[in-house]
Amino acid sequence: MTLGLAIAALAAAIGIGLILLQAGLSKLRHRVLLPGVIANYRLLPPALVAPAAILLPLAEIAIGATLIAGLAPVPVLLAMLLLSLFAGAMAINIARGRSHIDCGCGRSQLRHPIGWPLVIRNLLLVALVAPRLLPAPLAASLCSSPSICSAPSWR
Repeated sequence: MTLGLAIAALAAAIGIGLILLQAGLSKLRHRVLLPGVIANYRLLPPALVAPAAILLPLAEIAIGATLIAGLAPVPVLLAMLLLSLFAGAMAINIARGRSHIDCGCGRSQLRHPIGWPLVIRNLLLVALVAPRLLPAPLAASLCSSPSICSAPSWR
């Protein structure tokens, strides 16, 4: 991976971390509404809606914080999985003709109808963070001149 790609991938991971952190905090602020939003997707059995409503904001906050901290690869994989899960859940409901439901994205008391732009947005976020899984360039390979990176001589 080149230095430019490594920096861009880190910036994307931090940005996505901020998005997930904000979304998780917003879901906690509106935790009374969240079970209804999750139930509206009609993808989970009723018995799993309440546990999902408890775990989802905590997962978003934890994944977001670890992305902001620059940790990889587990937080990156979890973020990719979570964003893909959201995209899939929205795509299924759009295909069912249920684009009127709220996405639960954490905006304006969780009220934002789903649509293909949101599905594409989530898949683009997955693609943006994916390069964080590539090996980072070695520090020695980042130096353009050996004299700049070599240890000082103290004779």
